[in-house]
Amino acid sequence: MINLLKDLIMMGLEEDIGIGDITTDSIIDKKKIVKAQFMAKEDFVVAGLFIVKLVFQVLDKKIKFVEKVADGDRVKKGQIIAVVTGSAHSIIRGERLALNFLQRISGVATITSKFVEAVKGTNATILDTRKTTPLWRSIEKYGVLAGGGENHRFGLFDAVLIKDNHIKFAGGIEKAIEKVKRSKVFTNQKFKFIEVEAKNLDEVQKAITAGVDRILLDNMDLKTMSQAVKLCKKYKIKTEASGGVNLKTVRSIAKTGVDFISVGAITHSVRAVDINMKIV
Repeated sequence: MINLLKDLIMMGLEEDIGIGDITTDSIIDKKKIVKAQFMAKEDFVVAGLFIVKLVFQVLDKKIKFVEKVADGDRVKKGQIIAVVTGSAHSIIRGERLALNFLQRISGVATITSKFVEAVKGTNATILDTRKTTPLWRSIEKYGVLAGGGENHRFGLFDAVLIKDNHIKFAGGIEKAIEKVKRSKVFTNQKFKFIEVEAKNLDEVQKAITAGVDRILLDNMDLKTMSQAVKLCKKYKIKTEASGGVNLKTVRSIAKTGVDFISVGAITHSVRAVDINMKIV
């Protein structure tokens, strides 16, 4: 993850600075040493401070970055999050990129925490999806963890999830599951966990009969979902709800007894939180 982050930071700095910060170079003495504070402009859950530190380390190893809170902490409007000390040129060059990372990932953590709070007291765990910003997946999924959620599979390579297109090409749920179980991926013991998507009770029953570990209940109404959950519990099969999940619906979905609720919105529809950096 660190190597990927460094690559992202280098590309981000190149995008923003280019041939140089012509405004700062014209106005500020290159020898000027300053202290700057990162301040919360609203209430939120912090995530991504280590990325901010890395931004400044890549720019200038002499910069000192001190965290005043920890990732996962809830902060209030006006609270100081971190202090950075060093070359004014380096700090101003890194300001925008550092804020872009911190605001976005804290936004992920904040919305995730709201979903987690909404299902509190139920059996449901909030999961993320692969609906992430290209190349930002690892840090957005980190934000989900900081907000109290859990990560679903990272990519197509680390878990078997049979979805509607797979089922269509295979000729049905049973055949899709059978193909996976006969594949080298399954027979070489690398992946023994199978999840399959089901849209109705008939597909749920077929998946149970074929033998899977988790069934993704896709876009089911609450009555059908409740029936599916009860059916799966008899066979000790975990259930995951997906589709149409928002803060207004998530608790009702959780009350059906599902084990997991995957929410694409916690990464693909995030509002960056408001943070500023001011030299003091």
